Amino acid sequence: MNQITEQAILDQLKNIIDPDLKKDIVSLDFVKDLVIKGGEVSFRIVLTTPACPVKEQFEIDAKQLVGAIEGVENVKVIMDAEVPKGRGIAGNMALPNVKNIIAVSSGKGGVGKSTVAVNLAVSLALDGAKVGLMDADVYGPNVPLMLGVADQQPQAFNGQIIPIEAHGVRMISMAVLAPADKPMILRGPMLHGIVRQFLTDVNWGELDYLIVDMPPGTGDVQLSLAQLVPVQGAVLVTTPQTVSIADVRRALKMFETVAVPILGVIENMSYFVPPDMPEKRYNIFGEGGGRKLTEQYNVPFLGEVPLGMEVREAGDAGVPVVISNPDSPQAKAFRKTAEEVARQVSIEAMKPELVIMSRAK
Repeated sequence: MNQITEQAILDQLKNIIDPDLKKDIVSLDFVKDLVIKGGEVSFRIVLTTPACPVKEQFEIDAKQLVGAIEGVENVKVIMDAEVPKGRGIAGNMALPNVKNIIAVSSGKGGVGKSTVAVNLAVSLALDGAKVGLMDADVYGPNVPLMLGVADQQPQAFNGQIIPIEAHGVRMISMAVLAPADKPMILRGPMLHGIVRQFLTDVNWGELDYLIVDMPPGTGDVQLSLAQLVPVQGAVLVTTPQTVSIADVRRALKMFETVAVPILGVIENMSYFVPPDMPEKRYNIFGEGGGRKLTEQYNVPFLGEVPLGMEVREAGDAGVPVVISNPDSPQAKAFRKTAEEVARQVSIEAMKPELVIMSRAK
């Protein structure tokens, strides 16, 4: 009788290559809990993101490859995911339970940055990740309105603020800590203090991703965040038009200056398709600016989101479009860009130098 060995199984599984990390799943240590009982073989494949687009194909390939070994009668594959921990802990700002901090930024206002941040956060939560959303846009804190919790106030426990939860996302914002009509008249040191408070005085719990909605521009909040915590990467939001691209270019350079990796660019309001004329497409704000920017600076293009009333209506109603209208072109685009963001986070986190650092700890 043929003896089924662990090595024979692993040798077969080495034929499955992760398309993003360019290595086989055995070398990447994705194969866990391998059990052999007679002709029965079972194991888990633990991927780096719950929204991995090749998950189903990996499962099919694993069953076929292991099933081809002589003596194997049945193969049970459990597909799982564990978001890798990013750049670790830096300085005195310890957030050991937050795996990855992602800044969502733009060089200028009016490009839908907060809308993108909200829908990215909710999309990642829908994919099964633990997500927090920090509204650092202190001059225009609109995230609570977009999540439908503008009338709620956070509670305190053991000296820490408990974030408000909405649509599977834990959120904190100045809008729920100050009166709605109070203007935010703040200078640099005060802004630094708010960012620090949102990071240390909020009980975020365990998070796979902490999305930070940044204010427009390249000012104090961006610098404070980069100085206080190891940001895993920045997602830049633009529209196709030349003016927006010019400002996003400055934001890209700013993040490079403070050693924050660029995860990629999302082009919002890319085009408009009239609901009553789906065969037509209007490039209201120009065409292709976001993609040209990524080609110029060799950073990933994360996707384009079309313009539509559904997004505005969902934001005003406090139910993000990925929930209120999941079959709309806008919702589908947001879900796809969220998958791309998760992929880029995994790629950044699995870079050799980061893996070595995490093991050293």
